[in-house]
Amino acid sequence: MHHVLMPLLYFEIFSYPLTFDEILHFCQDQNCQPEALKKSIQEGIEKGYIFQHEQFYLCQNKPAWVKKRKEHNHRATRYLSRAYKMAQIIRRFPYVRAVFLSGALSKNVMPKDGDIDYFIVTQTGRLWISRTLLVLFKKIFLLNSHKYFCVNYFVDEEHLEIEEKNLFTAMETVTLVPLHNPEIYRQFYAVNDWAQQYFPNSPMRPLEKTIPVKKSFLQNSMESLLNGKMGDRIDLYCMRTTLGHWKKKFSNFDSDKFDNALKSRSYVSKHHPQDFQNKVLTAYEERIQTFEHHHQIQLDRPMSLLKKETKNHE
Repeated sequence: MHHVLMPLLYFEIFSYPLTFDEILHFCQDQNCQPEALKKSIQEGIEKGYIFQHEQFYLCQNKPAWVKKRKEHNHRATRYLSRAYKMAQIIRRFPYVRAVFLSGALSKNVMPKDGDIDYFIVTQTGRLWISRTLLVLFKKIFLLNSHKYFCVNYFVDEEHLEIEEKNLFTAMETVTLVPLHNPEIYRQFYAVNDWAQQYFPNSPMRPLEKTIPVKKSFLQNSMESLLNGKMGDRIDLYCMRTTLGHWKKKFSNFDSDKFDNALKSRSYVSKHHPQDFQNKVLTAYEERIQTFEHHHQIQLDRPMSLLKKETKNHE
C-alpha cells in the first residue's frame, strides 16, 4: 500500500492530487504493475486512505484541490510556450550548452505567483561568466523580473551529476524538461541514474520538442574573445564577486545551510535561499507521521526520506 500512498502524500504538500499514471510514474516500487496498482488504489479507497474525485486521487477528501490543480495545469500550458521562447534566448548566450525546465512548471503546474525556473548547463570553466551575463540581462532588460526568467541552477558539462542525493532532488531530476540540446539531456539522465532508485518507473522526458544545438553569432564572437587566460580570470572574478555578495546578504545562514542553499563552486551555482529542499523533506515526513497517527498504521519507507546530501566532488 505504501507505494500508492507515498507519492500521494508527497504531492499533498502542494495540495496536488495525482492521476493514475502519475502515481505509477512516482511509485517507488520497481515491480509496480498497472493492474496491481489499480487494486491497491481500490483497496485504499475502501479503507478510507484514498479519495477519488474525477480522475484524480488524494489522501484527503478535498475536491477543491482538483479545481485548483486544473487551474494550475491550464496556466502551465500557456507558460510552457513562453518557456520555450525564453529558452531560445538563453541558449544564445556565451557558453550555454543546454537549457532544462525545472521547478513547478516542469511538473505541468503554474500557480498565479509562480516563476519559470531554468536549469542551465554551461561549458566547463565558464559557468560564472555565463551566469553573470544572464543575470545582467534579467536585471537590465527584464527589470529584474523572475516571472519568466528565473535562472537559479547552473552546472557545467563535466559535472552533470547532482551531488545532493535525496527524495527531493530525485524528484526534481526526473521531472526536468529538456528545452535545448537533447544530447546533453541524455547524458544528464544517464549520469543521474541514482534517481531511479527513488523513482524506478519514471520515464525519460520526450525529446521531440527539444531545441537542437546551433551556436549564435553572439556566442561565437564572445567565446572567441574569452577562451584564453583572460576568460579564466574573468570567470574566477565573477564567482568570487557573487559569492562575496551572497555571504553578506545571507550572513545569518550557518555554513551548512549556506552551502546547501547557495552552493558555489567553479562547476556549480545554486541559488535557493528559501532552502526549499529541506522544507519539503521535513514537510513530507510530517505528512507521513500524521497519516500514520490518524489511521493507526505504519507505512513502509523504502528509502531514507531525510538522507543527507552526498558530496562526490568535494
